[in-house]
Amino acid sequence: MKNLSTRNKILTIKNLKKNYQDQKSEVKAIDNLTLDIYEKEFISIVGPSGCGKSTILSILSALEEKSGGFIYFNNPNIKVGYMLQNDSLFPWKTILENALLGLEIICTIGDEEVSRSNNAFINIKKINQFYKIEKPNKSII
Repeated sequence: MKNLSTRNKILTIKNLKKNYQDQKSEVKAIDNLTLDIYEKEFISIVGPSGCGKSTILSILSALEEKSGGFIYFNNPNIKVGYMLQNDSLFPWKTILENALLGLEIICTIGDEEVSRSNNAFINIKKINQFYKIEKPNKSII
């Protein structure tokens, strides 16, 4: 694998902040997140409920505005999308088919995308087996 410094950086996030306000208080959902993502890198955002995972994805997908910080995509044509984990899946599709639905809709799904997604799910399955996490009720692929 190449040294990260010689690979193409596709996303830079510096000091990202997101605050939510109601009439009485302010909640810091994200406070000073800094992250670089490189080409062909697979990342996961993991944490307990309410820690800001979906908020990060919503900001990157332009569904929510950030409260502060800097986000830079190396390619201005990059589109970010994500699938919520609950109540948004088609029950007649496998997990992989549901995950690839966005690419299918915009007609950019090919053998490479299916293969990369399948490999990611295989890796997730190996992690689940290592940590002895129960198998999902639905077939992954």
